[in-house]
Amino acid sequence: MNKKKKIAIQGIEGSFHHIVANQYFGNEIKLQECLSFVEIPELVNTELVDGAVMAIENSLAGSILPNYALIDEFDLSIQGEVHLPIHHHLMGLKGQSLADIKEVWSHPMAILQCRKFFRNHPHIKLVEETDTAESAKQIHEKQLKGIAAIASKKAAEIYGLHIIENKIQTRKQNYTRFFILKKRNGNLKRPLIINKASLKFITNHQTGSLGEALNIFTAFNMNLSKIQSLPIIDKPWKYAFFADVIFDDYRQFEKAIDKVKEKVSSLKILGEYQQSKRKYDH
Repeated sequence: MNKKKKIAIQGIEGSFHHIVANQYFGNEIKLQECLSFVEIPELVNTELVDGAVMAIENSLAGSILPNYALIDEFDLSIQGEVHLPIHHHLMGLKGQSLADIKEVWSHPMAILQCRKFFRNHPHIKLVEETDTAESAKQIHEKQLKGIAAIASKKAAEIYGLHIIENKIQTRKQNYTRFFILKKRNGNLKRPLIINKASLKFITNHQTGSLGEALNIFTAFNMNLSKIQSLPIIDKPWKYAFFADVIFDDYRQFEKAIDKVKEKVSSLKILGEYQQSKRKYDH
């Protein structure tokens, strides 16, 4: 009998991280719930968990820059990615209506993604909490009237809450990209298909050096799907670049990497994995 994988997530049962963990690893897993992202890397590197799920960017709110820094600082390896359609629902105790709600609790990112809805309901106070599902759980456990949570439909089902308003996010097509993380050289099996990689590199202090590095990917027929700069600690106005590249031929990818190394002062492969198929829903 296979031992259940233990997976660290930000949030608790019913959170979007929980949904992603089930999608990637299946339902037969043990959850290690974390109330902040900074708890996750040490759990992974000390092998208290087999892997982890970490949100990295949202189609509305953009990149979560501190998480790039965590992955790099703790030398975590990216095992895979999942693009999850994010539907935010307003939920409360059974019998509660929108007119009854005075406060809404949720994670700051969820609140940000629903701003337009709440502009039409200025009487509602928005309260930032550590997790979407945790907010739903608190309402259930304490039987809080007049308070609602923004969370997933799964959270409403788990904690027995009534959905007051469906899909209140500003953009109906709202997606978050999550990384599946493991310890470098950890036990999670390498994906059978490798057609995407995440890189960190620092350019030389020369005009045009970034352009030269990026042109190499084009020359090797690779798609640069994302590039993100991040300040280098203790080096004011100096930046590291985090990039995602998609390719069809792994050997061509290796050749491109060798060429890029000649053009930059440092290069680190954060992970090689299978590109996630984005499921565009309605």
